[in-house]
Amino acid sequence: MAILIDLQNISFEGADRPILKGVSLTISDGDCIGVVGINGTGKTTLLRIIAGDMAPDAGRVLRAKTLHVGHLEQIPHLPRGTVRRALGSGWEIDATLDRLGMLDAVDLDTDSLSGGQRKRVALARLFSRPLDVVILDEPTNHLDLDAIAWLENQITSFRGAVVLVSHDRFLLDQVTNRMVEIDRGTTYLHTGGYARLLEAQAEREAQVQSAEQVRRNLARTELAWLRRGVKARSTKPQARIDAAHRLLSARPEAAARAGTLDLSVETPRLGTSVIKAHQASYAYPGGETIVRDVNLELGPGDRVGIVGPNGAGKSTLIKLLAHQVVATSGTVKHGPTVVAANFEQGDGDFNLDLSVQELVAGPQGIPGSLADVALMKRFWFFGAQQVTRARELSGGERRRLQLLLALAQRPNVLFLDEPTNDLDLETIRLLEDFLSQWPGTLLVVSHDRTFLSRTTDRLLEVHPDGRVADVPGGIDAWIARAAGLAAAPASAPGPSAAPRGRLLRDAEKDMTRLERRRATLTEKIGASDDYLEQARLGAELEEVLRDLAVAEELWLGLVD
Repeated sequence: MAILIDLQNISFEGADRPILKGVSLTISDGDCIGVVGINGTGKTTLLRIIAGDMAPDAGRVLRAKTLHVGHLEQIPHLPRGTVRRALGSGWEIDATLDRLGMLDAVDLDTDSLSGGQRKRVALARLFSRPLDVVILDEPTNHLDLDAIAWLENQITSFRGAVVLVSHDRFLLDQVTNRMVEIDRGTTYLHTGGYARLLEAQAEREAQVQSAEQVRRNLARTELAWLRRGVKARSTKPQARIDAAHRLLSARPEAAARAGTLDLSVETPRLGTSVIKAHQASYAYPGGETIVRDVNLELGPGDRVGIVGPNGAGKSTLIKLLAHQVVATSGTVKHGPTVVAANFEQGDGDFNLDLSVQELVAGPQGIPGSLADVALMKRFWFFGAQQVTRARELSGGERRRLQLLLALAQRPNVLFLDEPTNDLDLETIRLLEDFLSQWPGTLLVVSHDRTFLSRTTDRLLEVHPDGRVADVPGGIDAWIARAAGLAAAPASAPGPSAAPRGRLLRDAEKDMTRLERRRATLTEKIGASDDYLEQARLGAELEEVLRDLAVAEELWLGLVD
């Protein structure tokens, strides 16, 4: 196994803190190394140093002779001219473009491409060249599931070395054989994929807690020793007294982020009717119909994922259902109790020249109020970040700000369009935990298979012709079919099977929704000191428990 790049004790200093400290990493052919860490820890900096685009402040980077390195950045750079000129010709190039949904764009100028189109063209260009090392920074952003499956195949069949930063846990677990974790400047190297990384993190956390308990026990012993009277203390060795004070003043290492991301919000109760679409279609002015004849009825607590190829109309569908665009034919109706919030792709529709606190206050509020400061801290915006203009935030920080602004509206219906783009894994996991307990209705467009699996229980597919249909078997069946492990359904179920299957799915959905509500109410009752509020919550909990018992009885009857 040939060594391609060797990082020896490298360090890199940021403007106000060390970014990387004493990193050593050997990259050999056959390696596929995933790099993870919270936003701002230095993942992109490490990739740029490996690629040779940046030099470390200390340490050495040794490279094999005649080494060819390809680097895909988060925002790819393409040569000017047409897509064809950037990629060249040949059946292999055309096959790749076809798989990535870009064959019809070969005559477009690269400057006119959208972010997603640029990413796909840059990937095609990267893997069409003879390279020894491929470096990928968030390569799955803006890719649909078919394109991600293509990318997985390219990575696993690549004979050199691959180093990638990604928040796609499914991808990481499929392709990596080593993981690099960056935590407060320190780098941890793990053999194995993402699952092994999680195991190692749990082991390290347990060791830290054990070491802190030992320190506290020793500190109590030393404190008792120091308190044995002034006279006795005067005869004690000064060295031990100094050591005791150092032990007492020691503290465990500060967390990478202060506190946990607190997404909890009060959610107005939904009525039985939430969203109903009947033969709804939408076409942009003067253009073709993007989504057509949508028939969909959603109730309280429904969790729906939306998938489909790039350009099929997933974002248009979610805008149509959210009333951001008006149906050109048919109807889309919201129930009278719906309070909706939208989490869009990109930077959303807020003014990038305003500060975080100005955006949180809104046009009618006073920036920097005590309530707003508390809210900003809950979403990890501290100190100077609160007065930072939105355009100066990192991609992950902007996405977190979007989430803050959406949840500040206290919605009971959430429309999420690619919510995991630019978020780090810790934030994604916390968002998943929040959504698993949130009692409202959720519609989410995402390419993140793990996120869809953990947050949705129904999957819709937008087909290239604009039709929208349920995916039998949900996200797991979709993944299996995309990987060629399962065939698409040969035919629709018979007339007797369809109603039974639908009733069973509805019963499971009701149980999931009611269990989430039960957990939320139980937590609120335990946290409240107000007798009247406890009584009100207790009455609602009794109603939820009755409904849950009915749903469970129905489910058991259907299963039998």
